[in-house]
Amino acid sequence: MREVVLDTETTGFDPETGDRIVEIGAVELMGHMATGKTYHQYINPERSMPEEAFQVHGLGDDFLRDKPKFAQVGQAFLDFIGDAKLVIHNASFDIKFLNAELKWMGLPQIPWEQAIDTLEIARKRFPGSPASLDALCRRFNIDNSSRTLHGALLDSEILAEVYLELIGGRQPDFGLSTASQNTTGAGGEEWTPRPRPVLLKSRISEEEAAAHADFVAKLGDDAVWLKA
Repeated sequence: MREVVLDTETTGFDPETGDRIVEIGAVELMGHMATGKTYHQYINPERSMPEEAFQVHGLGDDFLRDKPKFAQVGQAFLDFIGDAKLVIHNASFDIKFLNAELKWMGLPQIPWEQAIDTLEIARKRFPGSPASLDALCRRFNIDNSSRTLHGALLDSEILAEVYLELIGGRQPDFGLSTASQNTTGAGGEEWTPRPRPVLLKSRISEEEAAAHADFVAKLGDDAVWLKA
C-alpha cells in the first residue's frame, strides 16, 4: 500500500482571501515503511509574505522570488502523489490550499477521502490531550529538536514517524507481524530484517542543497544550522 505523508507552508490561513502555498514537502511510504523517495518544492506565492507567516516558517520574499510558481509545478506534484493516501496533520487545512491552487490551474481536485488526518486520529486516541505535532513527538519520544521553524519536508519526515506510532507503533518488521502473513525464510526460520548493506543515496539534490544554503544565509549568524 502506497501512502504519501505531506505538509505545506503558506502565506496565511485562507486561499479565498489571497493566501498561497509557499512550500510542499512529502515522504513516500510503502507498506508503512519509508522508501527514501520524497517530493520537495519551494513556490513563489506571487504576493508579499506577511510577517506573522514569516515568523512561522522563515520563508521571505527575497528567498521565494526566483522560485517557480505553483502553475509550473502543480502537475509534477499530482504525478508524485498519484492515487496514494495522503497522510496529513490537520488535513482540511492543506487540502483546502492544494485544491484552491489546483482549481486555479484547471487541474483535478484531490478528493477529501484520499486524506488520512493524523490530527483526527490523535484526538480520538488521546481525547483531551494536546494533539499538535510537537506534542505528539513528546508523547512518542520522537526527536524533533531540529524543528526550530516549520519546514514542509522536515515536518513530513517527523509526521511519518508520528503516524506509525498512531497506527500501532514503530517496529522493524512493521506490517509483517500478523498471524496471517508468512514471516519465515526458505529454511523455516523466522525472518527478521537486516541493516542495509549499502546506504541509500542522499535524498537532497544539489539544487535543494544550494537553496537551503541560500535560505540559511538569510537567517543570520544565529541560525541553528550554523551551530551544528
